[in-house]
Amino acid sequence: MEEDTLLPFAFPAVARKKVSAAFDGGMLSSDAGVLLLRNVEKQFGIAQRLSACLKEKRDAEFIKHTVEEMRRRRVFAIAAGDEDGNDVDRLRYDPVFKMAVGRPPESGDPLCSQPTLSRLENAPSRTELGRMMLAMVDQFCSSYRRAPKSIILDVDDTFDAVHGNQQLSLFNAHYDERCFLPIHIYEGGSGKPVAMILREGKTPSGKEVRTILKHVIKRIRGHWPKVDILVRGDSHYGRHEAMEWCEQQGVDYVFGFGTNATLAGIIRDDADALCVERATSGAEKVRSFRKFRYGAQSWTCERRFVARLEATEKGRDIRYIVTSLKGSAKHLYETVYCGRGEMENFIKLHKAQLASDRTSCRDPRANQFRLILHTAAYWLMHAVRKAVPRRSALFRAEFATLRLRLIKIAARVVEGAARIRISLPSACPNAALFRHLAGRFAATGP
Repeated sequence: MEEDTLLPFAFPAVARKKVSAAFDGGMLSSDAGVLLLRNVEKQFGIAQRLSACLKEKRDAEFIKHTVEEMRRRRVFAIAAGDEDGNDVDRLRYDPVFKMAVGRPPESGDPLCSQPTLSRLENAPSRTELGRMMLAMVDQFCSSYRRAPKSIILDVDDTFDAVHGNQQLSLFNAHYDERCFLPIHIYEGGSGKPVAMILREGKTPSGKEVRTILKHVIKRIRGHWPKVDILVRGDSHYGRHEAMEWCEQQGVDYVFGFGTNATLAGIIRDDADALCVERATSGAEKVRSFRKFRYGAQSWTCERRFVARLEATEKGRDIRYIVTSLKGSAKHLYETVYCGRGEMENFIKLHKAQLASDRTSCRDPRANQFRLILHTAAYWLMHAVRKAVPRRSALFRAEFATLRLRLIKIAARVVEGAARIRISLPSACPNAALFRHLAGRFAATGP
């Protein structure tokens, strides 16, 4: 019966020549670019860093797949677009994935199965997960050759729909659906991930925001004691507890802030004057800024506020920010605060193009573990994009485009006694770039 699968089948003729096909190509893979990711991972040591946080509880006599190997294999699959846990069964015998974790492509044993990986995802305790999350902050710091003078921490949450009875899931009226709202933290200038935290589907409280910032910034300051840190976030994070802690620790901040009757009264005259100006000038849109100080009754001090006022044919729109920074109102709002808009692209890469919203496990620990693995895959793809030369059309490409052009490349693998030969397509449109990246990462890897 196995030989029957090798029988050829026909396709329509081409140029009057008969076309037949059969699944007899031998050791072939559609993911040759995973070998690039292997070199990147060797350079970063992400799998080793995460594996050191997890205690091995299995009997050593029966271990066929180490924790580090399974983590590495799972991260490579996510980066290659095979994020579903069931995909690991389909790729158990793939020669490139076997090579990526250090096994011979033909003579090596098959990779781990889906049930084995599922047990790994459900194995970490809360303490071990905490260590892994801090290890990802360490990964962020170690990605710099020298301590930077300043960094920007962009923090935001994103909608993650829940389709079962997962723990921590809550109904959110804004999205009209049960969901998680995991918090993402990136470095605003480089797009490097800092921390991803699974949490219930509700707006974070001030104490929660303060706790998250305290742990992340304390870890960063452990590496860089003198680095200047700016925290940016929308009105969900403009909480008194978070601002007070930042002020005590010498951390700058700029947060969005929701309106209230007192704020509306402070800028009422400015808003009315702006509406009159737009009506008399006939302009489609008129914008102005106002800087002032304001303190709520529950606060211990007044803080610097900026109001952005805008009048259009549809009416007026007013936004507020609160900040510890000095400068003109226009600069603080349009340049400093609005710069956080780039974070939406970072979240899209993490969530939509690496499928980090596949948090379908019942146990929140397993879902947090998955979020960490997807963050590790983000690191690999981010490093590949950063290594692309500026003159290349892929210099600013999204992860999905990089995957299509550089990862999903067919290859024939032939294992000999002393050498493994990988034959790539002669007509590969990105052959020169692929060769450049392979040489670059091979030169810097261990």
